[in-house]
This record gives sequence, structure tokens and C-alpha cells, in this order.
Amino acid sequence: MDFETIFKSQLDALKSEGNYRVFADLERKRGSFPRAASHCAGEVKDVTVWCSNDYLGMGQHADVVKAMVDTVQSCGTGSGGTRNISGTNHHHLMLEAELADLHGKEAALLFTSGYVSNWAALSTLGARIPNAVILSDAANHASMIEGIRHSRADKVLWKHNDWRDLDRKLAACGDRPKIVAFESVYSMDGDIAPIKEILNVAKAHGAMTYIDEVHAVGMYGPRGGGVSEREGLADQIDLIEGTLGKAYGVVGGYITGSAAMCDFIRSFASGFIFTTALPPAVAAAATASIKHLKTSGVERQRQREQVAKLRTRLDKLGIPHMENDSHIIPVMIGDPVKCRQISDILMRDWGIYVQPINYPTVPKGTERLRITPSPYHSDADIDHLCTALSSLWRQCALSHAVA
Repeated sequence: MDFETIFKSQLDALKSEGNYRVFADLERKRGSFPRAASHCAGEVKDVTVWCSNDYLGMGQHADVVKAMVDTVQSCGTGSGGTRNISGTNHHHLMLEAELADLHGKEAALLFTSGYVSNWAALSTLGARIPNAVILSDAANHASMIEGIRHSRADKVLWKHNDWRDLDRKLAACGDRPKIVAFESVYSMDGDIAPIKEILNVAKAHGAMTYIDEVHAVGMYGPRGGGVSEREGLADQIDLIEGTLGKAYGVVGGYITGSAAMCDFIRSFASGFIFTTALPPAVAAAATASIKHLKTSGVERQRQREQVAKLRTRLDKLGIPHMENDSHIIPVMIGDPVKCRQISDILMRDWGIYVQPINYPTVPKGTERLRITPSPYHSDADIDHLCTALSSLWRQCALSHAVA
């Protein structure tokens, strides 16, 4: 069997479709966010990053950096093992307590990433709750889909953000144990779930509720507890899952909920049991970030202002972007090759980095540039981005007219 030919042929197919992914070689600069150094073809140039999930720039915050550096000095680098075998450090327990407090829950459990926390939690719940059925929003993240698949529990899809469809499908499940899994902010379209209506329907059918707040924690609510905190609904949700790798600027994932549920997942989830724990310095940095954003609304307010400014400018220029109530601005292209070309030109000619988002991350025909303004993007940065996009849109329109 010629395995190399198999690999290359499928990669060639990706390239011909315009869906082959090229990673930008970036070097982040503390104190200069959203600036970064781009390494390409032996050259190094400064670029402005417009697609980072470090939404509030907390990855460079002085308190967060200091907590990580100080903890490396005191504890060393790695954790030394899984949580069960020598890997539980006091900093992990402090962070779990901070997370439980953030969401008003009895307990929290750390994982190495948001992907792993979704995969491990959903696979464990679905596998170990007898005769469970998981009702999953049709737009749920790949990590949730994989967790449900791995659980081998029955899965029912309900139409995206359609609580009426969820109601019908919950009723059809009868008296089986039911788990409703959905997100608060959907990362590619930036739309926000009707959480209150979903919870009301789930409660009426006796279903457990599971919400992924990875694109919302740190960003919404008076203390950064997510959309569920902003809307005063966190206490009605059984399990809140989040990440430390986006608005909190570090890395890792977590779940929060009752002490019994967190202990249940801790005791049975292979994705927790057999994985080396996060380094203590990462846990300390995340704790510092969460503590800061619990009391400071400055970053969130400034970020919302810059999002509003950019949307207004795009509207005036006639550049199509998907409307939503979140911090995510999808500029729609609709063609994978053009999306890649526009991204390349922005980087090469304008010093702007926006990663093209193509299939399978989004459905074919909905390719886009996913823009995420931060509190540290200046008005001049917005002007520069809009000038660049406007120039490219005029070129595209002229090219289309000639064709």
C-alpha cells in the first residue's frame, strides 16, 4: 500500500478546492497587542492581527504575565503528572474555586483545553447516564459533536437556536433521561442563543441543560460569567462549560456545576483521568485573569465600542458582514479561493492578518473573514482595515464587471 500517495492525493484535492489551510507564522509581542511579527519567506514584517481569540488582550496583561512568571519560578514548568498521580497542584484547586465562584456553582473541573472539556464531559454523561438521549443544536462545535458521538448515546439534532423545534423533539423522547446541549455565542456567525426560552423548554421536559460559553466567558456579564450571567440565568443551567484560552488569554478548558456532577465526570472521564494536568503557572495566570475581569469592565466596554465603530464603517462602505449581537464580525466572501486571496493580499500589501475561514469550519458557499476587534485596536487601525477592505472590494467589483 502506497500511503504517501493517499496522503498527497487528498491534500491535493484540498488545495484544488481552495480549502487547504496555511498557518501564519506569527510571533506575538507582549505590550504591542494586536501587533505581531510575521515570519514568511525569510522575511519578518509587522502585522496587525484582526482575528485573535485573545479577545480582550489578557494574554499580555501585566497581572497575568506576572502570575505566570512568578509561579514558574516557584513551582517550575510542568505539573509532573495526571491530576490523579502527583499532578494536582494547589494552583489548580485555587483556579477551580475561582471558576465555580464565577458561575455561581458548587464546583468546577479543569481540562487541558475547551475541546477536551466538551469532548470528555459530553461523552461521559452520554455514556454513563442509562438510556440517555442528547439533543444537540445543529450548529454545535466539533468538540461537542465528537463528545456526543463517542458517548454512543442516541443523538437528536434540533434546528439552530429554534427552541420550538427543541420542544417538539424533547416531547418525542418521552420519559428518557434527556440532555440539551447548546452554545451561548456561536463562533462563526456570532449569533447568540435564546437561552431563556431553551431553558424553559428543557425544564418543562425534565431535561438536563449543558451550555458551552467558550466565546462568552470574560466577555459578557458584570463579572465576565458569560451570556448566562448577563441574562441572570446561570443558576438555572446544570452545566456551564468554558475556556481559558480566549478572553482569559491563557489555555485550558473547564466545566462547572454541582459538586456531585463534577466529581462524577472527574471519576469517569478518560479525557480527564489520562491527561497530564495543566502546568501550575498556567493555572495561576488564568486565576489572575479571571480575578481581574471579575472587577474590571474597562476592557469589555472598550471592546464593544471598537466593534460598533467597525460595524458602522463597514455598513457605510457597503462591505457585507453578518449582523449579530456579539463581538464577532463575519465579513462574507462566499468563495474559498477568493477568501484565501483576499487574506493573502491583506497580509502582503497592507500588513493586516485575517485568517480565511473555509469549509469544513463553515458550510461551503459561506466562506468568510472572521474579524474580532479588541480593546487595543485603535481608531487608526480601524481606518486602515476599512481602507484596505474597501480597496479590495472595488477591485473585486471591477474584476467581476470585466468578466
